[in-house]
Parts: sequence; structure tokens; C-alpha cells
Amino acid sequence: MARWGRNALFMSAGTMLIGCRYAQSTFNVHGPAAKSIANLSWAMTILFLVTTLIMGILLAIAFYRRRGTLAEHAPISDGGGQMWIAIGGIAIPIVILTILFVIGLSLMSDFPIHGMPGMPSSSQMVGSMKPDILIIGHQWWWEMRYLNDDPSRTFTTANELHLPAGQSVNVEVITADVMHSFWIPALNGKVHLIPGQPNFIRLMASQPGVYTGQCAEYCGAEHSLMRLMAVVQEPSAYQAWVADELKPGAQPVSSAAKAGEQVFVSSPCASCHTVRGTPAGGSIAPDLTHIGSRRMLASNIFPNNDAYLEAWITNAQSLKPDCLMPSLPDFTGEQISDLVAYLRQLE
Repeated sequence: MARWGRNALFMSAGTMLIGCRYAQSTFNVHGPAAKSIANLSWAMTILFLVTTLIMGILLAIAFYRRRGTLAEHAPISDGGGQMWIAIGGIAIPIVILTILFVIGLSLMSDFPIHGMPGMPSSSQMVGSMKPDILIIGHQWWWEMRYLNDDPSRTFTTANELHLPAGQSVNVEVITADVMHSFWIPALNGKVHLIPGQPNFIRLMASQPGVYTGQCAEYCGAEHSLMRLMAVVQEPSAYQAWVADELKPGAQPVSSAAKAGEQVFVSSPCASCHTVRGTPAGGSIAPDLTHIGSRRMLASNIFPNNDAYLEAWITNAQSLKPDCLMPSLPDFTGEQISDLVAYLRQLE
């Protein structure tokens, strides 16, 4: 019971920290694709409200202008009312649904997904929509690989998706395990990550900002805590960020950070995580080369500060039960302090 109490407290704190700053809503749009989706959503919402109002009026008219009683009424064989059924129950719904269907088809250009009848194949999609970023869904975090024809300019990060404002970015999405769904409602709609099938989506943000996203397909125990964050920057700031990401991990300067580096590379951390420029080359967990520059931890659940970082290292299973990050309680107080100092300076 105490464990779940602590979890509830941590989750509430993380939710407040994120929710107070970033609205995750299909109506909070910051990109052309999301705007088109929002317009369709508004149209359907207004249409639903108008239809509900009309139905209410018709029911009221039928109630107050009814003829006869339940005991005395005209014979059923008298007929009548078929025109109402034909117009209101068949003709009008067909017209409205046809219009919505046509609008929906026009939006499909914003969701380039292969494997459907009449849509490009996977190889055709790769040729016509060369991905700039490869996103891999894991239980329960996001791996981002920034691609380039020059291998020396390719790098990997996690959970924070950086994008240049005003520029289209082609994204390929795949999964490393089970089915996931990539969704940043402020920028575009959902696209599924299906085992064995790469999918594609084009993202474009109209202005700089930080926009939250979520895995939108149930993928296991911590599905609700598989969040992502899109950091949209001015093109010059984005290029500066890319230049920083291409660099190896910062060399420790302080004695604590130097000691923390030795703790990191000689402990289980190095078996799972990579820090470029060090012997740590694990590939089954997030790349930590620049973890100190990230805003959040644990797939954007907790703030990236000393306290949460220490708690995540020593007792990850308490903060995010069933995640693949094991709790590591065997570090001494000095070791964990040095390790946190080392990771925090990896900017």
C-alpha cells in the first residue's frame, strides 16, 4: 500500500509539472496537419450539437402535439410518416456522412501510411518520403535516431523530439517490441508502430514551443507513462542543438564527476546505456550522451534534477513499476552522489 501511495504522489507531481505548462489537446494546434484535423473535429462537434438540438425539438413537438392516447390511436395500417423517415433518417445522414468522408479522404495526405489498398508500398514510401528521423518505440520509452547520408552526422537520443519550426520533417516509426502509437496532437494525428511494418508521418510545427505527446495504443503496464516531448526551435537554434548532439559526452571536470564516470563505466549502467566517448556502449536502453540537457526523465514523467535522477537510479521500480530499468540500491551514498554529478554534466 505504501508503494502505491508513493507512486501516486510521484505521478501527481509529474502530471502537475507537465500539465500546468503544456496543453495536450487536438484543439491546441501548432501545425498545418493538426489544424486540418482540428477543423474537421470542430465541424463534427458542431454538427453533433446541431443534430442533437434538432432531435430534441422534434421530440418535443411530437410529445406536445401528439394525437390520441396509448389506448386510442389511429390504426397502424393508416400509414404516414414515411417521408420523414426517408428524408431525416436516410437522405440527410447520407449527404452529411458523404461530405465528412470526402473531407476525411483529403486529410489522408497528412497521414502517409503504406500497406493499404491504393497506397504506396514500403519501398515506394521510403523513396518518396525519405525519413529525416527514425523513431523506435520501446516498452516504455522512445528512441530517436537523427539520420543523415553522412554517417558521422547521425546520432541517437531519447524521448525528446527536436524539430525546426516552419520546416517539414519526415519521420519513420517502427517498434522494437509490441504495438505502439505515436501521437503529438498539436502537430499531427496518430500513426501506429506495428511489429514488422514501418510507417511514416510528416511533422511540421508552425512556431517554436514545447508540445507533449503520448503513446496512444495500449502497450503494457506502463502504457500511460510512455510520453514524449516535441521541442520545436528556430532553425538556427535547432542547428546549434544538432551540432551539440553530434559531440561526444562532456569530459568530467569536477572530482565528483570524474569519480562518477568511473562508477558508470564499471557498473551495470554501461551494459545497457551508451555515452559516446566512453567505453559505455549498451544499446538496450536510452542513449545518455547528453542526458544533462534533457528536460525530463523516465520518458518525460519526472523533472530532470538531482533528486529525481538519484531516485530513478536507485529505485526505478518504485517510480515506474515493471519498466526494464532495474532498481540499483547497492551504490553507496558517495557513489550515487558522484554518479549523479557525472550524469548531470552530460549536456
